[in-house]
Amino acid sequence: MNKLKLHPEEFDLECTTVWSFPRRGNWATHKSDWRGNWAPEVVRNLILRYSQENDHLLDCMIGGGTTAIEAKILSRHITCVDVNKEALERTKKSLEFDVENKAKQRVMRCDARDMNFIKDEEIDFVLTHPPYVDIVRYSEGKIDEDLSGIHDIDEFCDEIEKVAKELYRVLKREKYCAILMGDTRRNKMYQPLAFKVMERFLKQGFVLKEDIIKRQHNCKATGFWVNRSKESNFLLIMHEHLFVFQKI
Repeated sequence: MNKLKLHPEEFDLECTTVWSFPRRGNWATHKSDWRGNWAPEVVRNLILRYSQENDHLLDCMIGGGTTAIEAKILSRHITCVDVNKEALERTKKSLEFDVENKAKQRVMRCDARDMNFIKDEEIDFVLTHPPYVDIVRYSEGKIDEDLSGIHDIDEFCDEIEKVAKELYRVLKREKYCAILMGDTRRNKMYQPLAFKVMERFLKQGFVLKEDIIKRQHNCKATGFWVNRSKESNFLLIMHEHLFVFQKI
């Protein structure tokens, strides 16, 4: 295994409710070619603020492996879950680097709506970046096997509520759960998907600690879509909501 740069050259812990990272982190084995993955700067901020070394973290939709990489570097144990086999293989590959700590990684193929291999109140911190309905589809499987196959917003929220219920079950009391979620449009009209998801987490017993606005970068907001925005009189969505919940 090759020795890698394991930390960003410049990093300050965020202290406001607006986060913006124009340049994506390129340390360790991070890559930005997994569609919809979140920035390592977001993950690092969350881990440092809401967990301690040797805590047990959970990302139930691990995707490209960003959370796993940061947890390993920052000496947190982590359980990585996804229904997508490609995501799991990619995550395992991304963890092939050395660190001077004893952090452990558990990578499992499992549906986030039923993680029965995790004990009640086993987890110290949950952080994950679910799909935004079917904006990015990660597989061609059946809808009941992959949340990214669901187009109907209400149906998606019904299923994400099942995830929220599981996360509430596995999380220790007084601990935190961070979810990054964006909004969308249907027929040019704004659909507040993030707030609908937030409501489902609150319904399952979580309380809202923070609502962080994350500015989106590297979006295709030039050319065709800029012209469409002007011609059809709608604004391009360039932000996401990073909700931090607490289990009381």
